[in-house]
Amino acid sequence: QVQLVESGGGLVQTGGSLRLSCAASGRTFSNYDMAWFRQAPGREREFVARISWTGNTYYAEPVEGRFTITRDNAKNTVYLQMNMLRPEDTAVYYCKAAQSAYTLMSQNPQIGYWGQGTQVTVSS
Repeated sequence: QVQLVESGGGLVQTGGSLRLSCAASGRTFSNYDMAWFRQAPGREREFVARISWTGNTYYAEPVEGRFTITRDNAKNTVYLQMNMLRPEDTAVYYCKAAQSAYTLMSQNPQIGYWGQGTQVTVSS
């Protein structure tokens, strides 16, 4: 019902910045909560940041103070501004949409609506 497409990943040096975008279509966007997850090789998919339909935000501790999640409901788009990147931030980053806390926060790729992912690589 909801299609999500991420973009903006790439290769950066330690301390650099990237801005990821997630374009949504298929359903009413403004009443969905949105989140970013990431998955590194050999690790489970992990929560990064979320934003409610009203604009409330929450971040995982490793990215608090460095990443900022925002949304533009008029453009049906969610962003993740990533600053002061570290090698441990290297992962595939996924956008997610949901209408409940349960479906939003689950890392199971079969639960909720997910984008295809975009690769972020931070070199040392």
